[in-house]
Amino acid sequence: MRDQARQKVRSSGRRRGGQRTAVPTAAAVAVGVLAMGVLAPPTAFAAARPDTVQQGLNALVRTDGIPAALASVMDRDGRTHNYTAGVGDLTTGAKVPVDGQVRIGSNTKTFTAVVVLQLVAEGKVDLDASVDTYLPGLVRGDGIDGRHITVRQLLQHTSGLPDYSAYIADDTLQHQYFDPRDLLDTALQHKADFAPGTNWEYSNTNYLLAGLIIQKVTGRPLAEQIDQRIIQRIGLRHTYFPTPGDMTIREPHPEGYHRESAGAPLRDFTEIDPSAAWAAGELISTNSDLDRFFTALLGGRLLPAAQLAQMRTTVPVGDTGIRYGLGLMSRPLPCGGVYWGHGGDIPGYETRGGVADNGRAVNVAVTIIPTAQETKQVESVVEAALCR
Repeated sequence: MRDQARQKVRSSGRRRGGQRTAVPTAAAVAVGVLAMGVLAPPTAFAAARPDTVQQGLNALVRTDGIPAALASVMDRDGRTHNYTAGVGDLTTGAKVPVDGQVRIGSNTKTFTAVVVLQLVAEGKVDLDASVDTYLPGLVRGDGIDGRHITVRQLLQHTSGLPDYSAYIADDTLQHQYFDPRDLLDTALQHKADFAPGTNWEYSNTNYLLAGLIIQKVTGRPLAEQIDQRIIQRIGLRHTYFPTPGDMTIREPHPEGYHRESAGAPLRDFTEIDPSAAWAAGELISTNSDLDRFFTALLGGRLLPAAQLAQMRTTVPVGDTGIRYGLGLMSRPLPCGGVYWGHGGDIPGYETRGGVADNGRAVNVAVTIIPTAQETKQVESVVEAALCR
């Protein structure tokens, strides 16, 4: 549920632990079993010169000890090239499935924001209306009043609402089901971070409420709305919202891992109950589907021009150079310009990527939530691919 912006601005975010048996370290298995990455399928695209994407993924495995890394690069003509490095299962040494499914964490926020903005275009939601307009009396607490928080502030993380995920106990996260209303109650037990509209602070509670607004306005489940309005509409064949109680990943996937602290043994965190993430981070997808999603979004296939412009209207995220719109971030590129996407962390997986102004799309996934320094290395792979 965390992403790049939150890691850079809010370094106190906790990583969640599980209770599974420890397995060998990523570095030992990755080097001993499959040190070299695999480019699949072979193409002249990679043979023409040393491939920076493959080199970057190999370095994540060899140098940073990440169990597995996957990437998908889509050029402006829609041709996709998939890459892997490392091992897909530290216990068996199985290969990383090409373009395997992963939990995409906070990329889910962009899907949720798109549905809200579609409802805006349909005249069913007003971005500048209060939360109380749609969820009367629900949002009250210490310095918290839904009558003074707008839908726009939810989507842009300027509401001041405390983040419920900071108060979920580590030992309950992996296997416990969380109802969205209970998650909201957890957040409302804590004081507001700031007055609405006066600052920016990443909070999963914002998207919890956005999901509840979608359900209230449409009278239908959030998962159904995301599926019908986005997934089916643009043909994302490997993307889905898990049903309640489904702790698995349905299609071929690399195993996801978690570590309590630097140097600690890795624990298999592939199977979790993702309900704590819900509208903020529950989706499962592939890198290539994320490329297609963000390309379709930025290309105007999911939103009318007016709502897409609202989505791309941003505020600064501290002094990071990142800017946050409505469920969409822009990040500067070292070769000039910016790229648009989101990114996400959920125990077991991290994803980074987006679409540059020239139409090139890249997404990278790793099978652990890395350290801040390792995340920079993941981001560098994205930047190298977009700048090439």
